[in-house]
Amino acid sequence: MRELIPSARVTASPSPRELPRSPRDLMDLTFEHAGRDHRFADLLDATDVDAMLVVHRGEVVLEHYDEGVGPDSRHVAQSVTKSVVATVAGTCIHRGLLDATEHVTSYLPELVATSWDGATVQQLLDMRTATMFDESDYEDPESESMRGFRILGWLARRPDDPLPHEYIAELRNDGEHGSRFEYRSIITDVLGWVLERVSGKPLATLLSEVLWQPMGAAYDADLLVGPLSFPLASGGLCLTVEDLARFGLLHLEGGSVDGREVVPRAWVESITRDDDGLAESFAADVHAETFPTGAFYHQQWWVLDPPAGVFTGLGIHGQQVLVHPPSQTVVAKFSSWTHPIDDDHVAMSAAALQALCDHLAAS
Repeated sequence: MRELIPSARVTASPSPRELPRSPRDLMDLTFEHAGRDHRFADLLDATDVDAMLVVHRGEVVLEHYDEGVGPDSRHVAQSVTKSVVATVAGTCIHRGLLDATEHVTSYLPELVATSWDGATVQQLLDMRTATMFDESDYEDPESESMRGFRILGWLARRPDDPLPHEYIAELRNDGEHGSRFEYRSIITDVLGWVLERVSGKPLATLLSEVLWQPMGAAYDADLLVGPLSFPLASGGLCLTVEDLARFGLLHLEGGSVDGREVVPRAWVESITRDDDGLAESFAADVHAETFPTGAFYHQQWWVLDPPAGVFTGLGIHGQQVLVHPPSQTVVAKFSSWTHPIDDDHVAMSAAALQALCDHLAAS
């Protein structure tokens, strides 16, 4: 990706966290999808999985790499990046550098008298601002979201395109902040801008210092950047599947590595808490149709089973990190789906990973 889009380095730890291997033969594990029984191996082929790591009770029990991909290959995480950036934000909040209840304009006075007036940092974290940024069709080149992605630097910019900061200031609202949930990537890009402002550092540097090195990442990552080095906080992190698994393990283990706190436990525990009517707000959104009853979006994570504490980061084209406490399992997965969203691939992945976690819980 860094050969296509400018990037900033996220530096690995000088003493990476070890991931012990204890491989199991899980490829013949069966699951049901679309009225048929499938093997777990079918998931890898049918949904174009590039790399997968399954960690159960602290040990890697399944490791898969497709042709041309290896343990040191960096893969774009797409919107799983949001969960990483939010983790940095959570750490900054607990260090007193950032206040979740504060207005965005307190940190970014450039946005005073724009549509962002009155929006709080917590509303950024929960995608509950009223920002008009239709992300319902990633394949419509004329959609507002595709225009926004182009301006941010994902696609070739046009001569009359504004800079990212200018574009954000031009956006409009279609309601009141805090009144509803709607998934819009530009909100996380604003969160990344806030983090750079409060820390006085590029987001890649902050990410290295606050999260990547303390959690024991084994490999450098790349954070893609747009014009004027604007960080693509909503989807631009490129990392290895091992380090994605380490990130998931950090959350499974309450924010600590070997007893050393990296992310405040209170922040990790807050992810699955239904604050301020999150589940009710989520149920009214179009995304609710494909999620379990009671699911919601919080702290830039998709919370699948709040009572059980199950949550996941998701990205288009099949990127995922799943944190599954009932089975003490983390799944890190990179894919290359032909289309950004594929309902059949989504359903097949969900069925396969649920069967996998159920199997591991019983073992």
